[in-house]
Amino acid sequence: MLTLPPKVTERAFERLSEIGAASQGKALRVAVEGGGCSGFQYEIDLDEVKADDLVLEGSGEKVVVDSVSLPFLTDAVIDFSEELIGARFVIENPNASSSCGCGTSFSM
Repeated sequence: MLTLPPKVTERAFERLSEIGAASQGKALRVAVEGGGCSGFQYEIDLDEVKADDLVLEGSGEKVVVDSVSLPFLTDAVIDFSEELIGARFVIENPNASSSCGCGTSFSM
């Protein structure tokens, strides 16, 4: 079975550039952990690249996903959203059967 890696939008890479992630030696880490109100939750943070990470690059910036989280993020889209309620990195995950209202937790 072919698994497609997540995609990162240009807007997400632009936001990483605005906050200077690469100049700090950091990448945006997107991970999936057990917990949250729907069973799994996203952990999004600036971190250093590790040996087993999938590295997605654009505009001189990096987004990384660890090997354990990767199957949960197959063909997902990592984006940056600015709305009245705030600005944040968001994940559109076709593997999630449901998600909570805040968008940080999901079930499969």
